[in-house]
Amino acid sequence: MTGSGFLLGATALLLLAAAPASAGEIEAQGSGKTRAAFDILAAGIRQDGEALVFTMKLKGEAGRAVPKPAGKLGGAPVWSYVWPTSLDPALVGFENKAGTLAFAVTAHPDFDDTPLFDEDGDGDPANDGRRWHSHWVVLVPDDACGPGALKVKDIPAGEKPRLPRTWPQLPVLIDSPGWHPTMTRDGISVKVPFEAGTALRGAKFDGVTAALRVNASVHAPLLCVTDVFKTASGDLSMPGRID
Repeated sequence: MTGSGFLLGATALLLLAAAPASAGEIEAQGSGKTRAAFDILAAGIRQDGEALVFTMKLKGEAGRAVPKPAGKLGGAPVWSYVWPTSLDPALVGFENKAGTLAFAVTAHPDFDDTPLFDEDGDGDPANDGRRWHSHWVVLVPDDACGPGALKVKDIPAGEKPRLPRTWPQLPVLIDSPGWHPTMTRDGISVKVPFEAGTALRGAKFDGVTAALRVNASVHAPLLCVTDVFKTASGDLSMPGRID
């Protein structure tokens, strides 16, 4: 599905049957065509007190594979485990209704976009892009990324939108909150706290594994979704509900 874009790639996976596995979870069939580390068997989001727990069960070891470095920022690949949601981006510090709010766990060896955190503990917070780490992102469609494809929403020059406190100073709607993913032999989980009283229950979600790429010229659209490895629902219909 290289170059097909996020939406077209999801549509192409309609034959991958999906159904609720339990409250707050989507179950999917394994695929022999998807790399095991990105072959989703179930994706879930559940509420735990004032936090959400994002989970993904995979056919292979979560995070085992990372993209090959491009050697520079322009054209740099990003691999990701993503939970698109119906939650309002304003809940995490972006503008109200700015686009589709998604939680993502990513790895990208060519650059670091978590300047406040030192994931590998070596004293340098600017060399950790190869480590799996978490983000909030706002996704919107942009045909400049390919027909029907999505991108991380760009911030036009001169505009100053509302942004989270842990925004990593990149010209896109991305947040680097520092919530560490737990990777296991067959899955991934991340616990993300929210302020008390935040309305979370009942929101819709899906699960996706995908590749993105930084624009070779490092300008808008800066970060496009280029490949969809697997969609839990098969059609990005967000059948999951936060329980």
